[in-house]
Amino acid sequence: MKTKIPELRRARRLSQEELAQAVGVTRQTITSIEVGKYTASLPLAHKLARYFGLAIEDVFDFSDLDGEE
Repeated sequence: MKTKIPELRRARRLSQEELAQAVGVTRQTITSIEVGKYTASLPLAHKLARYFGLAIEDVFDFSDLDGEE
């Protein structure tokens, strides 16, 4: 799943560690989400979106999941 987290993070001059601490996960989790190795759980996706003041759909691109059931 694609994510806009790297761009959002850079725009706010946040390190992966700072973002991880803000949402209660490890830096490795943020790294894995950013490179597409890990898909954030719904609660974590919500925390990340809320942190940036955006809707989940504005942070994560679900288009690659269309048609999957």
